[in-house]
Amino acid sequence: MPRSATSPAKRRGRQRSVAAETAILEAAVELLTKRPLSEVTTEAIARKAGVSKATIYKWWPNKNLVALDAFSARLKADVVMPDTGSAKLDFTRQLKDTIVFYKSPLGRMLRQFLAEGQNDPGFLQLFRESFLKRRRDSLLTLWRRGVERGEIRPEVDGELVLDLIFGPVIYRLMAGHGALDENQATAIIEAVFCGVQTSPARKSATIPAKGQA
Repeated sequence: MPRSATSPAKRRGRQRSVAAETAILEAAVELLTKRPLSEVTTEAIARKAGVSKATIYKWWPNKNLVALDAFSARLKADVVMPDTGSAKLDFTRQLKDTIVFYKSPLGRMLRQFLAEGQNDPGFLQLFRESFLKRRRDSLLTLWRRGVERGEIRPEVDGELVLDLIFGPVIYRLMAGHGALDENQATAIIEAVFCGVQTSPARKSATIPAKGQA
């Protein structure tokens, strides 16, 4: 008789799969902090994780997607989405933490991903779908909260504002022409929020005067 989907053996199998997946991502992170993406192979990831190549190929079609998922998972763990009650403060903290991450040994992989994508349109599409879209969707949550609280002008395009906030970081990472530190993060947020935040006069205009209904 076939085992049910809830049998102990099945549950143990799923747990081993999760453990293997975690080991693979951790192995990829360790290798990518020491070597460029071009030198990291599926065989090396499998050997480091203590699994077979076939196990890796059950979840990922190639090493590049393993690298993207490992990078994304570490970014999510290291750069927490804040909820301070202030959109400006949330974005300031997020940008400062993002800069720290991108300047770390693993964070520098971002430049390799972008460089790889210039010669490989398929990989660039993979980068946008597997990493960038998820990242921007999470950041838009900070934006929507600010709009809902009346801190941010609702008519301004949130996607554009993400480019204004994080674009300078990517530009400076790639070109290396300017500093990237907490002071610069604060300056970027101040400049962007001068244009997107709701003015005090506008806020007060929405509040009925005393004695009016």
